[in-house]
Amino acid sequence: MLVAAAVCPCPPLLVPEVAAGAAPELDAARAACADAVGLLAAARPDLLVVVGPSDGDGGGAYPPGSAGTFRGFGVDTAVRLGHGRGGDRGLPPPLAVAAWLLEHAHWAACPVEGLAVTDAHTADDCAGAGRTVAGRAERVALLVMGDGSACRTLKAPGYLDERAAGFDREAARALGAADTGALAALDEGLARELKAAGRAPWQVLAGAAEGRGLAGRLLFEDAPYGVGYMVAAWS
Repeated sequence: MLVAAAVCPCPPLLVPEVAAGAAPELDAARAACADAVGLLAAARPDLLVVVGPSDGDGGGAYPPGSAGTFRGFGVDTAVRLGHGRGGDRGLPPPLAVAAWLLEHAHWAACPVEGLAVTDAHTADDCAGAGRTVAGRAERVALLVMGDGSACRTLKAPGYLDERAAGFDREAARALGAADTGALAALDEGLARELKAAGRAPWQVLAGAAEGRGLAGRLLFEDAPYGVGYMVAAWS
């Protein structure tokens, strides 16, 4: 069953080598992510599953030790998702960011696996995946990677959309309150239009936490570069 979860944004810019001179701009987000990951370890999980978006290969599972790299972003930094033999597929960037967060935290609390979900996964698909993940061990923790809308400003990747701030405000409220019903109800079509990559991973979390009565806390919320970033901890 699910005993704890951390929610973090997934831009590769969280990795200082990728951000280079702009790295200090996300220091507060990195610190909040580190706090959230630390709370996961305190929950004494038997298994940690990292959940994040993928738009390239249809999603799926990534075994312990799966490797990723940030070469596509101009740096030679490589990461691994926990310890193990890994698999043939490289980690998608959001899971690679999670692997970097875990390495930065010197994660050793339990084995780590990955699960990538795509925009094609419906709310029901995600809820089912969440319930399956939660049943994988007696004490399961999730590290959920995903951004809010990418349409908060004129210079945002998706340009300005007046609906973006309201979408992010409701997502942040739900994440901070561990409101699984509100997360499950996030509109798939609107999330797609607003380029909110966190919708599917957050709905996996909602399925995993269903009926668990976990408490949530919002640790960070901002929209640098016009993209909604939120960090939350559930326990």
